[in-house]
Amino acid sequence: MSCLSRPRSFLRRCAAVVCWVGALCAASVAYAQGAPAPNLQEMTQNWLRKAAAAVQPAGVTGLRMEVTVGSLDSRLKLAACGNIEPYLPPGSKLWGRTRVGLRCVDGVSRWNVTLPVTVNAFGPAWVVKTHVPSGAVLTEGDVVEAEVNWAEDMNPVLRDRSLWVGQVATRLLTTGQTLRQGMVKPAQVFQAGAQVRVVAQGAGFQISSDAQALSVGVVGEIARVRMDNGRVTSGVVLDTRTVKIDL
Repeated sequence: MSCLSRPRSFLRRCAAVVCWVGALCAASVAYAQGAPAPNLQEMTQNWLRKAAAAVQPAGVTGLRMEVTVGSLDSRLKLAACGNIEPYLPPGSKLWGRTRVGLRCVDGVSRWNVTLPVTVNAFGPAWVVKTHVPSGAVLTEGDVVEAEVNWAEDMNPVLRDRSLWVGQVATRLLTTGQTLRQGMVKPAQVFQAGAQVRVVAQGAGFQISSDAQALSVGVVGEIARVRMDNGRVTSGVVLDTRTVKIDL
């Protein structure tokens, strides 16, 4: 029997049930769309503090991390969510200006948004004291130690002295610049045709002899040499006239 053939009292009960269900659905939608969102900025900041501390450069400790989280568009209304997961979008890095994703994994409506964030990392580094021309050899007198923002540039900071002392500037270095990878390169110490000393090392012994360079010599890189007996070999350039060969 359909509702239309039932007594009027039954029809009234049907109408009441339909109205109650409709009101419940409307209330659920209103809650999902209009309920106050959790403090996404605070949640993101807490997650960032832990995540950023784990991505400091290898071998570096003690950087002072500062995290700033932007806000969503105030016109954006997010559905209520029982579990929100922060994550790092593909291709993003927790360094400098970046973005952090937030996705709802347990809610009436699944959503996914991103927040603008800035991660700064302050610590000691070497800073150019006076202008250094392109091609000039860097000395300790050219720089001074100061606290800088390591995350200001994506190129790694040259914290170890051995990475820049005696190397040449690849471009003009201006006062206040932090020494970073790509700003210096090993110095060329001899030309092809120069007379060099070859040091050969083996298990428990070391011998040396004269040779002629067949390529330019750059400290720390491989150079080819011709020995007095005519043999051609290669070794690592140690200084202005020494090439090391491992036997």
